Amino acid sequence: MRGRLKIPPTKSALLALKRQVAFLEQGHAMLERKRELLTRLVYERLDQYRRLRAEVRSSLAESYEWLGMAHMRMGSQMLRQAALGLKPALALTILPRSSIGVEYPAVEVRTLPLQPVGLMWTDASFDEARRRLAQLAALLARFGEAETALWRLLAEQRKTQKRVNALKYNVIPRYRATIRYIQSALEEEERNTLFQIKVLREAGSG
Repeated sequence: MRGRLKIPPTKSALLALKRQVAFLEQGHAMLERKRELLTRLVYERLDQYRRLRAEVRSSLAESYEWLGMAHMRMGSQMLRQAALGLKPALALTILPRSSIGVEYPAVEVRTLPLQPVGLMWTDASFDEARRRLAQLAALLARFGEAETALWRLLAEQRKTQKRVNALKYNVIPRYRATIRYIQSALEEEERNTLFQIKVLREAGSG
């Protein structure tokens, strides 16, 4: 019979295979449950990813609009001079996080008060552009977390799906086919033994 394991048809082998099949079926059920949970998390993260992506696009357009206005009013040289020595506008912390065994970085980000610029010729659009760009950077950090988590969850979900399919369509059927083969072989052996006993009894009684 094709698709079965190469194991001698003995009672001990049959018992061992039955125990192994029970273990494999339990593992399959656990992996199936993990796959369902991962799929749910993927859809949740996908919704978050799409929402943040739309927010990033909107914030990016607004930020560059204000930056363009500041550039037009102040010029490139003044913008560079005004930006010299400015402190970071964000406080960023990256921590490890895990969901169903999938690790990804969790980003904690907050915008800091804008540092005043003591130059007489700065325009109000400069501060507004700085504020918008700081908000955009914070949004991009959250978007990066969402994207990283989504792709890692997707990769784990696909890997789990492959394992589920391998157990369901390959490994467990081969074990069951082997069990059926051994049971059939043992039954045939038992029939032959009973037939031989019957023949011996008939010969002895004759």
